Amino acid sequence: MQGFGILAGGMIAIMVSAVFKAYYPAPSYEIDANLSTVPETDYIWRIILMFGAFPALLTYYWRTKIPETARYTALVAKNAKQAAADMSKVLQVDLESEPKKLQQRKGTNIAFYSQNLFQKDIFSAIGWIPKAKTMNAIEEVYKIARAQTLIALCSTVTGYWFTVALIDKIGRFKIQLMGFFFMTIFMFALAIPYHHWTLPNNRIGFVILYSLTFFFVNFGPNATTFVVPTEIFPARLRSTCHGISAASGKAGAMVGAFGFLYAAEAIGVKKSLMILAFINFLGMLFTFLVPKSKGKSLEEISGEADQEKGTETQSG
Repeated sequence: MQGFGILAGGMIAIMVSAVFKAYYPAPSYEIDANLSTVPETDYIWRIILMFGAFPALLTYYWRTKIPETARYTALVAKNAKQAAADMSKVLQVDLESEPKKLQQRKGTNIAFYSQNLFQKDIFSAIGWIPKAKTMNAIEEVYKIARAQTLIALCSTVTGYWFTVALIDKIGRFKIQLMGFFFMTIFMFALAIPYHHWTLPNNRIGFVILYSLTFFFVNFGPNATTFVVPTEIFPARLRSTCHGISAASGKAGAMVGAFGFLYAAEAIGVKKSLMILAFINFLGMLFTFLVPKSKGKSLEEISGEADQEKGTETQSG
């Protein structure tokens, strides 16, 4: 659902900035730098950010209404009866607990975030949106949001749902490997002949290739890096280790937010795209270290099934 969240965020930004643009007209920056940013502009980002609180509140409410995962309840809380009751409620079938069996068990996303952050610089560089100095502050928000929403609609959401449709058919490993591979190819295709893409007649081609990188981000590592951590860790450590994985991803986001934003200004968009392409290539190589989880139960993936067999053997 993250793709729909990105799309919704862009649409809200378009609507809010469109309303402010209609009610608070202002000259462009090159005509009057001071008057180009009206005081009311400060409310735009606050309102857009405020909308993000509502899904979070709904998520909090709904989380209080759903039971804990049956694996956690059975394996960590050691309450097989409650686990069976929770599963019966969720699956709408009658299940019985196995207390005896339970007792025996006793004993990079750097590329994704940085691409999002300097989209506006890329769009300006290729002339897809006007130069900042030719717009006022509200108009700039509106046009950047419109361009980002179009990218989200054509590639981000589509990529996510390709993953939803195919992840159990071709597997997490292949999707992540393929995603990093095509992100690397398309990034180099954008970066190496970068000046070619800045020509007016070639801008559409640039946008298509750039959209394809976002498609394979989401039909690739940006989806699988959410899924795989929930599968490969043991039940008793799953939440903690998933949190560590998520924190590592956010650390990459910080690198993207600060490092590549300054890099685009210091060394230019072309060299920044080259760096991103190389990082995507590294991601492809690291994918070979990720366990394959297609067609396996969570116990098999995490090794808990082997532990159970060993415990049963010792008990016998």
